[in-house]
Amino acid sequence: MGKKDASGIHGTQVDQYRKQIGKQDYKKAKKSLKASKAAHDLKKSSTPVKDTILIVLTGLCAVVALYLTLYWYLNNKEPIFDDV
Repeated sequence: MGKKDASGIHGTQVDQYRKQIGKQDYKKAKKSLKASKAAHDLKKSSTPVKDTILIVLTGLCAVVALYLTLYWYLNNKEPIFDDV
């Protein structure tokens, strides 16, 4: 009941002003949200070159570890024929 009585020219101007402020705040928040999402996606995504280098280095480390293990194992064996 009170709302019907209070809806005059003054009430609509205030409502329009509030809607305008709300739209401006929404636009600011939307721009800020887009910027933060873009920054997060840029940080999260990695380039194919980076992935390739990481895979190659991992494989290289595995080969070096295998080589060092075999080298250590073969050099630490005691000779079978001491007399020869």
